[in-house]
Amino acid sequence: MSRGTAARALLAAFGALALVHLGALLFGAGTVEVVIKPALMPVLAAYVRVRGGPLLLVAALLFGCGGDTLLQAGGDTAFLVGMASFAAGHLCYLALFVRRGATPRWGRRWRLAAVAAGYTAAWLGTVALLWPDLPAALRGPVAGYSLLLTAMAYGALRAGPRALLGGLCFLGSDTLIATGIAHWPQPPAPQFCIMLGYLAAQWLLADGVLRTTGPPASGTGGPPGRRDPAATGPGTDGQRCSTASSASTIP
Repeated sequence: MSRGTAARALLAAFGALALVHLGALLFGAGTVEVVIKPALMPVLAAYVRVRGGPLLLVAALLFGCGGDTLLQAGGDTAFLVGMASFAAGHLCYLALFVRRGATPRWGRRWRLAAVAAGYTAAWLGTVALLWPDLPAALRGPVAGYSLLLTAMAYGALRAGPRALLGGLCFLGSDTLIATGIAHWPQPPAPQFCIMLGYLAAQWLLADGVLRTTGPPASGTGGPPGRRDPAATGPGTDGQRCSTASSASTIP
């Protein structure tokens, strides 16, 4: 099987698993949901690797799988360890954006500073609003995790518009989780909304990196990312959007 054929098959498998999982959330098929969720990110990671994507991107997705699996276990300890796994994934994304990303064309210093100020204000405002309603034991971890997530979302600027949108989706998805922990009013089918945003976020981040990142900066080592024209399945020209993020912020 050629690389292109394998990439298309893996991308189709990821899309099918995502649709089945989202359908299970909508229709209350709990067993299907629990079985499929841990398989989502490994399939996407395999697609990335077949496409010649960087190992840091593969690691970020696999840490997401760890978080997905741990959060299904339930309980405060599993939640905190799962959040730590997602945090490790965000660190991988940040390292990837620094090593392989590029400042956007519009990125004059004052513009980048203004965007950074906007992300910072959004983080501070969200934490301040949620703080009184969060369980005391989770306030610090949620605030720290959400700061790292916000930094990752800002860093995604360096990997192009798709990765930027993916970072915003991650923020939205995890913020919805945090509001649930704080017992704020939720939209209809909140778990569906959280997973839709999360899946879109991971896909957009992965696709954005595959499209825009180049070889690592001088002296950093590591293999350059490669693009396989034959493997550009639906993710190459199609658009996907989504959500994700905040400290309870983990689907």
